[in-house]
Amino acid sequence: MTTAISAKAVSELRQRTGAGMMDCKKALEENSGDMDAAIEYLRKKGIAKAEKRSDRSTSEGIVGGEVFNNGASGALVEVACETDFVARNEDFGKIVAALVAQRVQSTAGDIAAFLAEPMSGDTGTVDEFVKAAAAKTGEAVNVKRTVRFDAGANGLVGMYRHHNAKLGTLVQITTSSPEVAQHEATKELAKFIAEHVAAAAPIAVDRSGVSAEKLESEKRIAEEQAREAGKPEAMIEKIATGKVEAYLKDVTLMPQPWVRDAAVTIAQLVADHAKKAGGTITVDRFARLQLGAE
Repeated sequence: MTTAISAKAVSELRQRTGAGMMDCKKALEENSGDMDAAIEYLRKKGIAKAEKRSDRSTSEGIVGGEVFNNGASGALVEVACETDFVARNEDFGKIVAALVAQRVQSTAGDIAAFLAEPMSGDTGTVDEFVKAAAAKTGEAVNVKRTVRFDAGANGLVGMYRHHNAKLGTLVQITTSSPEVAQHEATKELAKFIAEHVAAAAPIAVDRSGVSAEKLESEKRIAEEQAREAGKPEAMIEKIATGKVEAYLKDVTLMPQPWVRDAAVTIAQLVADHAKKAGGTITVDRFARLQLGAE
């Protein structure tokens, strides 16, 4: 006969081991409600160690992603583990795929909200699913970052994932109509820009996305460099302004030379594809998740 287990006992075991709710309930049932025996049971299974693994270094893993809603939405999830051996394992790939599928259904605004959600097809939260994954792999497993874009009827989301699955990007664009959004030229453009963001790593779409503090810092550096080079004081302002403009062209998306053809800027690429699609196209935002990067 199965011993009746109270919710309080399950909660206490969860607090002491970091294991999932159902794992704790089963451990208590298997050990007639004996708390210490249940802890030992979970440790033997490797489940109770999941909590302690969470603070170990996780420099390997996978950036998973998916575009959905007929191209109007996209999501990326960076899932880290300790070794490349586990990252390349089929089971780890399934764990990442499940977390991406969860993100497709989730509108969580940040990582904490995402981890607190009930895990689809599971009895616990996303966080508990991740801890169970750590127990299964024998390594620390963490969801480091996640992003989701929803472009709406007039928009489109493009995605690029590097062949080693350690880098993924999303780009969101808005067009003048649903027809333009679904045009083949627009779909091609979204893919091209997502690929470019992966290679060129811009910090913003255009100068409006670069903070005033950052621009002021770059200007001060340029002024100091000009002074150290012995430039006349009357010329320093002009030299510094020119260097800031060159900096903006280098680090913002729209003026960057396209990685596939350096003679074409991203702004020109957008204009050319908008003409092909028969409308207007604006690049709204992008995200770039590279494993281990901030």
